[in-house]
Amino acid sequence: MSLERLIQQCKKGDRKAQEELYRLFANKLFSTCLKYSRNKSEAEDNLQDSFITIFSKIKQYQSKGSFEGWLRRITINTVLQKYRGQGVFNLVNENQIEEETSLEVDENHLSLDFLLKIIQELPDRYRLVFNLYVLDGYSHKEIADMLNISEGTSKSNLARGRAILKEKIIAHQALEKKNVNSL
Repeated sequence: MSLERLIQQCKKGDRKAQEELYRLFANKLFSTCLKYSRNKSEAEDNLQDSFITIFSKIKQYQSKGSFEGWLRRITINTVLQKYRGQGVFNLVNENQIEEETSLEVDENHLSLDFLLKIIQELPDRYRLVFNLYVLDGYSHKEIADMLNISEGTSKSNLARGRAILKEKIIAHQALEKKNVNSL
């Protein structure tokens, strides 16, 4: 069945078509959920909630633009909606915007699992802004609109998140160097 036909069947509430759509996109959307979640279990819950939203809103999809992009936007917004309700962004001082944090990273010594782990360990407000800005390419204005925060808060949260990641990477690299030298 073509994707367009599958979408049309989902719009009619066809359970088999919904199941097929889930199978086609669950892994990609799970990756998106994993980036924005604290852990795998939360990502699984977010994926389920995202598909509930997708199936309830699929009639709104007008076949304009990428369907996968539409799915990702719904998934990101579903996850962010949970954080908005938790007051994650309320206690940030915009005047503490830090300078751009740069770090020389030897990618050969940092696994993708390690990077995902330290990103997931960031406090929610820093992790969400970091992912939206660095990994998904949203502007600070777009992030501010999505999260109901100011652009300054977005910039501050990004700078703080980068600083925390830099500290963790430096500590990890120091530990790796110590382990190599002790051999």
